[in-house]
Amino acid sequence: MERETWMGQAVQIAFENVRDKVGGPFGALVVKDGQVVGRGRNEVTTSNDPTAHAEIQAIREACRHLETFQLNDCDLYTSCEPCPMCLGAIYWARPRNVYYACTKEDAAHVGFDDQFIYEQIVLPHEERSIPFQRIDLANKRSPFEAWSQSLDRIEY
Repeated sequence: MERETWMGQAVQIAFENVRDKVGGPFGALVVKDGQVVGRGRNEVTTSNDPTAHAEIQAIREACRHLETFQLNDCDLYTSCEPCPMCLGAIYWARPRNVYYACTKEDAAHVGFDDQFIYEQIVLPHEERSIPFQRIDLANKRSPFEAWSQSLDRIEY
């Protein structure tokens, strides 16, 4: 029953976001030990930030609150199956579980179709709708070399 309660809160955040004209119909929360440690709502259009998706906002708030960059002992509840960008952020944050209500197909039916991104990922760089071109510099590996030699680095 507890999972349904948390999911209900994520869906309520999404609903209120639409009602209050803050952004898209997406809400998320991060829960640790039975407590909400991060909330997020889609604020792409109000913040002019294409990365301001609900899951990323919730992850950011939870990490600030917990003073960590990994959410190993946390669960993420999101009103909709995460997009490719949020999926990447989720894997970097490493929550214990992800629970979602609506599917990516549900989102596509109201204009939030991420399928084109999945299709772009597998294309060779030169065939993508936004071309990716490598610029080969002599010192291109210097940041990686500095990282590998640093005694103060924090692995993640």
